[in-house]
Amino acid sequence: MSSTTVTQTATAESHVELRSADDGVLNWNVAKTEGLHVIPTFTDKEAERTWAKQHMAAAFRTFARLGWADGASGHISLRDPVNPEWFWINPYAKHFAQMKSSDLVLVDHHGRPVQPTPHKVNAAGFIIHSSIHRARPDINAACHMHSPAGRAWSSFGKGIEMLNQGFGGIVLAEEEGERLADALGKDYLNLVLQNHGLLTCGSTVDEAAAYFIALERACQNQILTESAAANGIEKKYVGKEEAEYTCRCTSTPGCAYMQFQPEYDLTVELSGGKVLE
Repeated sequence: MSSTTVTQTATAESHVELRSADDGVLNWNVAKTEGLHVIPTFTDKEAERTWAKQHMAAAFRTFARLGWADGASGHISLRDPVNPEWFWINPYAKHFAQMKSSDLVLVDHHGRPVQPTPHKVNAAGFIIHSSIHRARPDINAACHMHSPAGRAWSSFGKGIEMLNQGFGGIVLAEEEGERLADALGKDYLNLVLQNHGLLTCGSTVDEAAAYFIALERACQNQILTESAAANGIEKKYVGKEEAEYTCRCTSTPGCAYMQFQPEYDLTVELSGGKVLE
């Protein structure tokens, strides 16, 4: 069989458009990301709903694999593509590692289920996410977990220092959820909640999940660095110009979306496709 025949067969089976030898495969031209950081778009809102829910369920299983499942605590929300006044959230006391697309609960901003469901929803989680989705129409997804490093660093009430180039109690009152939405303001997507944990947002679940992974790892790096600094090792900071350049190049919805795709693909494979059900 000739190499040409092999290429044609592979293309027909996988529907992958192969690059020519003259095209180049390096991704270093970060100023030109057409075709590199592509978030799927849909004309069929029902199809978009199915796709988004599958990615949401995969985010839960990814967080479980990374060790961030926390009993009945922790939640992700997703603005419904069909009706933006509704949002999806995880069922109460369902282990992240067992989450499937069909387990997710669709609620309105009064906490009423839009579809019949056997599940309950975490009240604190509902208040947080409902407040964010009402205040920020540009945010379609939000993640809140009590991950180890995030919870530990949140005890200091400080933000993250620019050290590398990587990425008040149970909320049962509506005003607490509104305070979180106010803290996000009009532009921010990530919060360190003092003595509580982390909250990240995005235009897709993938973006919010990628930011959460990055922020948790930044907290872990901060704690390790503080431990070394306490023993007399001087910290060196990334320069303002370098930090701003990296932010311009990588802090885009498309870049964050792509950052989560390896985790998504692995999660689907490890679940044998069950996460998509």
